[in-house]
This record gives sequence, structure tokens and C-alpha cells, in this order.
Amino acid sequence: MRLNRGVDSVNFAERRDLLPCHRISVFLRFRKPFHTQIHSLSVVVLVGPRNSSSNANDCLVAVCTYQEAQNIDSMLSGLRRALPDARVLVVDDNSPDGTSEIVTSVAKELNNALATRVHLVRRVGEKGLTSAIQRGIDEAINTHGATIVTWMDCDLSMPPADVPKLVRLLTEEGADLAVGSRWIPGGADVAHGPMARTLSWIINRFAMVLVGRQVHDYTSGFIAGRAALFKEIRLRGDYGEYCIDLLGRAQRAGFRVQEAPYVCVPRTAGDSKTGANLWDYLVKGRNYVATVWRLR
Repeated sequence: MRLNRGVDSVNFAERRDLLPCHRISVFLRFRKPFHTQIHSLSVVVLVGPRNSSSNANDCLVAVCTYQEAQNIDSMLSGLRRALPDARVLVVDDNSPDGTSEIVTSVAKELNNALATRVHLVRRVGEKGLTSAIQRGIDEAINTHGATIVTWMDCDLSMPPADVPKLVRLLTEEGADLAVGSRWIPGGADVAHGPMARTLSWIINRFAMVLVGRQVHDYTSGFIAGRAALFKEIRLRGDYGEYCIDLLGRAQRAGFRVQEAPYVCVPRTAGDSKTGANLWDYLVKGRNYVATVWRLR
């Protein structure tokens, strides 16, 4: 393991039989009650040979977490199955439960001389979901030359197997921004109770009316986009409202936004960071509604 300017580098097993010559950066993100401070771990997965020349489809997948030691191994395994060529960059906000140590251990176990590298960046004194995702985007584009970046939750509520669907919307369908949607045919939310689903549906319908009907799931958080878009639009907000803001501004700027269905499933391990009661949902919802109103 090599330490350089706060970045630990290790190797990750490399295959070239799926999505060849692509770089995909994966940020693992997690949900936490809006009123609490959010720490994060961002995983940026680069797909493709380490020395491959840049092309129009170099992409990176992102997953932000804090204290997801019980899920990170399964998440990385799922991403390896979906994207066997992955290189991984982890940006960790000092998780005290050993999440980053697990990432390092998994990467070292999969080392070989020809493998892609896993970079571990530890953020100290920095907190926040949105800033962690933006850090991953910046690393993916500016450091690793990615032309596509995608991110998802680390709690496995967003299946890693669905990441290639979002990437294909960009590489094959010409989209600038791809959204995993629970509210189109083929999608569903079986992770949350009736209250959460109802409030989510109301906010998303409100956004469709005022912001644009191109998107059905403005609060998705399961995103893939082109670097050209992220160079023009930087993330804003503290929590999930960043997604509403991003999707709204992208449409207003003339970018093409498309959705792919996915089924949001319950986490199988660890503690949920989503609001557990009506008050938590209303606090978050207030910020979501304010963002929609600002974008109208």
C-alpha cells in the first residue's frame, strides 16, 4: 500500500469482459435524518484498463456512506459482479466503525500486478452528503479523466446490478443525465412504509408540475451523468434536495434527462439513517418543497 498526499493506493482485480474501456466511478451514499450532520464515504469506481486511452465513454460510479461496515463488503462485491473492470476511489469521512479498513482489506485481497488501483481518500473535518458526492465527481473528472459519473446509496437499497442500465442510457441512448426511478413502470419502493411512500409521491408530483414532466423521481439519488453536465452544474443543498436541484437545473439548461426503472429494497444490515417518524419526514419535505418552489 502506497501513501501519497493523504491517498492510499491499492490494487483491485481487473477483468475486461464487461463494459470494456469504460471508467465508472461509484459513490456510495446513505440516507440520514435531515436535521443531523452527515458524514460520508464515497466510492469511485473506474472501469477499463488502467492505461487505456481516453474515449467518449470513460465513466466513473459513486456511493457515499458513513458507518456502513456491515454493507460495504456486499456493496463492493455487487459492483464487482455488475462491473468487473472496476477501479475504486473511496473518500471516507473518518468512519469510526472500520468501513474504510474493510475497503482496504478487500482491495488488498484482490490485488495482482496488472490490477486497477483502489485509492482511499480520508476526509477529516469535512461533513455532508452533497459535498461528499461533489468531491467524488471532482475526483472522477479532474483526477481520473472520467466522462461519465454515477452514484447510489451504500445500503444496497439501490441494486448494484442496475448501475449498467443507467450507464447504457448515456452511452447508447444519448442521455446527458440518467435517473433510477421508482415511479415509472417497472420501478417500485418496497423499502419504506406507506407514510414515506405517500410523501415521496406527493413531492415528486409537485416537482413534475412545477419543474418538468421529463422526470418522475426527483428524489431518487440514483444518478448517472456526463462530465460535460457536471462541469456546468455543481451540486447544491445539504441533503436529498440536491437531487431535485440537479435534475431541475439540468432540464432548464437543455440537457437530455432519461429514467430507468429500479426497485428500492430494504437494507439487510446496519441502521437506517432515514427519518423514522413523521416529524423527520416533514423537516426534510419542507426543504424539498422549498427547492421545487425556487426552481419553478
